[in-house]
Amino acid sequence: MDFSLPPELDAMRQRVRAFVQDRLIPLEADRASYDEHENIAPALLRTLRAEAKVAGLWALQSKRARGGGELPFIGMAACYEEMNRSIFGPVVFNSAAPDDGNMMVLEKVATEAQKTRWLQPIIDGTVQSSFAMTEPDGAGSDPGLTYTRAERAGNDRWRIHGRKWFITGAGEATHFIVMARTSDDPRKGLTAFLFHKDSPGWHIVRRIPIMGPEEHGGHCELAFDGLEIPDEDVLMGIGDGLKLTQIRLGPARLTHCMRWTGMGRRALEIALEHIETRQSFGHKLADRESVQGLVGEAAMQLDISRLVTMRAAWKLDQGDFARKEISIAKIVAADALHKAADTALQLLGAKGYSKDTPVEWMYRYARQARLVDGASEVHRMVLANFLRREAGGFFAW
Repeated sequence: MDFSLPPELDAMRQRVRAFVQDRLIPLEADRASYDEHENIAPALLRTLRAEAKVAGLWALQSKRARGGGELPFIGMAACYEEMNRSIFGPVVFNSAAPDDGNMMVLEKVATEAQKTRWLQPIIDGTVQSSFAMTEPDGAGSDPGLTYTRAERAGNDRWRIHGRKWFITGAGEATHFIVMARTSDDPRKGLTAFLFHKDSPGWHIVRRIPIMGPEEHGGHCELAFDGLEIPDEDVLMGIGDGLKLTQIRLGPARLTHCMRWTGMGRRALEIALEHIETRQSFGHKLADRESVQGLVGEAAMQLDISRLVTMRAAWKLDQGDFARKEISIAKIVAADALHKAADTALQLLGAKGYSKDTPVEWMYRYARQARLVDGASEVHRMVLANFLRREAGGFFAW
């Protein structure tokens, strides 16, 4: 087995790393770099995105013909990890959620006309997008609980009523994918629809306050009170919504794991710099066995996270859905990020709890990892069901 990256992918990884190290990390210490929601300020983001485009580091998950880098999943894994060594990284390269997941699924399933209208502006960075599935007391990890309904309104359009919440990026999004129930069939009852923010018949109820820093556009609650969508804006076919969620959510979950490994690495880097210089009771912290145990454990978990993430990425590149492998990666990467951020904060002491470093930002951000895109308990349930079905085959090479 060869665990090295192909030379062309490693060269791209190094270019991303250099951009992050030279341009992004120095900006994190300046409070003027942030907006009111603790993310990168919009004017600064526009400048850096223009630089990323010129550097050929733009939308690496998208087709070259559409202006992207067209990396395979293993290349994305290596580059996304480097991107998120900065808390500003993924959005600068147009590789942040939910846009990257929406770009990937639209490329796979949209018609050419839909790609021109709905996909290309997201790749170009002229609009943001959102994926509206989660509902209050309804769909979350289980899309089958969707109660937002789409009903026929004439011969060529649909009318949607319902509610969604914790919809990432909705406050700034222009293009939306919304999941709605079109029948009570357990397998073919959901349909995906495309709509523009200026369409009447829906509104943002609120931007939900959260514990951690927010993506641009926050996490919003939406109400649909008669949004009309023409047949031409149905994504895939009527009743194909559950299939679309399976196509979209697996790779999108894995891109989280890629990014989280990078953020965890950066947290440890900050901690290592501190413990190599901080003296306590006549010794450097780095020479203390108890400190070495904390750092070694966190580093080991991050390396495991990278390995299981890369295995899932490789399987996706082979055309496999990699459901089992993605669930493993999702659990491990979420725990590894939290372990790294918690360890870094502990070793930095009061400095880690302050805003003098980005570690407290990472710590608050990390807690969501075990919840988003399926709680860890749901993914363990998925793995248990695979084991029951496959028995010894679960561990096949």
